[in-house]
Amino acid sequence: MISVGARAGTRRGRARRRRGRPIESQFRTIISPLQLNSRWGRRIYWAVLVTIVVSFTLIFLFPLYWMITGAMKTGEEIAQMPPTLFPAEPTLDSYVEAWDLFDLGTLLWNTAYYSFGGWLFCMAVDVSAAYALSRLRPMFGGVILGAMLATLMIPAMVVLIPLYVTVVDLGLLNNPWGLWFPAAANGFNIFLLKRFFDSIPRELIEAAQIDGAGPLRVLWSVVLPISRPILGVVSIFTIVTSFKDFVWPLLVMTDSDKMTLSVGLSQTAGMVSQNAIMGGLVVASVPTIIVFFIFQRHIMAGLTAGSIKG
Repeated sequence: MISVGARAGTRRGRARRRRGRPIESQFRTIISPLQLNSRWGRRIYWAVLVTIVVSFTLIFLFPLYWMITGAMKTGEEIAQMPPTLFPAEPTLDSYVEAWDLFDLGTLLWNTAYYSFGGWLFCMAVDVSAAYALSRLRPMFGGVILGAMLATLMIPAMVVLIPLYVTVVDLGLLNNPWGLWFPAAANGFNIFLLKRFFDSIPRELIEAAQIDGAGPLRVLWSVVLPISRPILGVVSIFTIVTSFKDFVWPLLVMTDSDKMTLSVGLSQTAGMVSQNAIMGGLVVASVPTIIVFFIFQRHIMAGLTAGSIKG
């Protein structure tokens, strides 16, 4: 039998041998933290990171750059092969020409009007539905939410014909209500709003109810002021979707003086020069770019808000 002293000596020997060897990493990655923290590891890491970020940035920004510079070229330079990367003689005449030929002032006003109305209806319907599912707890609320989310799996083209027939039967062609009603209910927006409403501390709701506030008063005075981040995100999604939508406004708004920006540009594109088309597209992109740069910090803040309870 091995004595107790022998076993203790064996343990001490193993401990000394472990101290003489480097500590094995517990990470299961392609590059270990030890290699990454070395001088060459850091250099390679930053080189790869910068290359990937710059490459993807150029890929995403190049179409926008090509559109802006294309409007500054002459018609002959645009048709030149191979194409030039920089305009030989930059000019802004195409933007002025596009504004007059496309009647961009009217198209921008129409699109802004439809977007604002769609935003109001979306806020009213989606916020009410999300609040009811989150706080009022109706019967079969989970089934209703699941049915709303299931609509996200249906391609938009599948419901296009039934929706168009419904709008025609209601006499809503060339009417803003034909654009506002379909945009009022959105399962994705309802899901985002409900997730945020679920994260609101119940103590705030109960305190308002103890003070005598009803469901509508709680929604207006307690829930909505706290929910500004997610309301900003839903507003951005709704406005940008209204600006970039093409197929549905093309079917509903057939009068030239009631067309949206995207539809008006497509209807007149065959009768103007290519550089004027580029100028019109740049002007059409400006509103959504401005909205993004103003509210970009609300996007991630609103999407992540309510995901972690603490």
